[in-house]
Amino acid sequence: MVPVMARKRPAKGRGTSKNLACWNDWSAEYQREYGGKLSRRPRAWGVWRVPEEELGVLGDVRGRDVLEYGCGAAQWSIALALDGARPVAVDLSDVQLGHARHLMRRAGVDVPLVQASGEDVPFAAASFDVVLCDHGAMTFGDPEKTVAEVARVLRAGGLFAFCQSSPLRDLCWDHESDDIGPRMVRDYFGMRRIEDSIQVIYQLPYGAWIRLFRRHGFAVEDLIELRPPPRGRSFYPDYIDRAWARRWPAENVWKLRKLDWGPRRRSSMHEPLHDESGLEDAGDGDGHDQ
Repeated sequence: MVPVMARKRPAKGRGTSKNLACWNDWSAEYQREYGGKLSRRPRAWGVWRVPEEELGVLGDVRGRDVLEYGCGAAQWSIALALDGARPVAVDLSDVQLGHARHLMRRAGVDVPLVQASGEDVPFAAASFDVVLCDHGAMTFGDPEKTVAEVARVLRAGGLFAFCQSSPLRDLCWDHESDDIGPRMVRDYFGMRRIEDSIQVIYQLPYGAWIRLFRRHGFAVEDLIELRPPPRGRSFYPDYIDRAWARRWPAENVWKLRKLDWGPRRRSSMHEPLHDESGLEDAGDGDGHDQ
């Protein structure tokens, strides 16, 4: 059993509180619309459900301690448990975790469920061999905090794999109209926090992601830019048009390895904590990022 330091309610920062309310309100509708589809194809990545057996991101998970980081109804964790892994599933939303309990009973598996923000998880250091996230906590948590937490709970040599929107998609996303077109509508430099009336999501420029990973002792093994098949159907048709995603990557999977020497000292990397890409900036310069 993975040691849990303390069962605690999620921290109540502005973004966390907004996202908690959003997902608790939306959970029932979301599971009605998408839950069954996700349960039928749980071992797959992104909105196009690209099979794990095709991408080979996780490898053999048998006997491994796995943390699903922002699990929703825990479809990934249930499938991994059936594959012989020892998963633990964490999510910000208690309502989503209620759906996870229902699916676990139906599948006949027992996966520990923990309500917590990905910015502050209640696990002891070096508890997991694998941390995976599929449009979960790595989208809805501040990457300065989430990457640090993953580095803390992951064992040396462990795998960190997460799928999220690509910076390119988010550059072309006008969240006021909810349209994604062929033109960039927000600044690349300074991209970090994108907030609307109901939720807060996070994104960084590619260079800022890489520097953040390096600071916390991760090596990048791969960046897989997902492309739908010519006749592919998205589980989330409002997320991106297939023709757009055939031309440009709308999602990517980062595959990272935690090195055995841990986080690098900043003085040895000759780089500031917050660089010119705007990692510190909350994005209030152009009216798109608030």
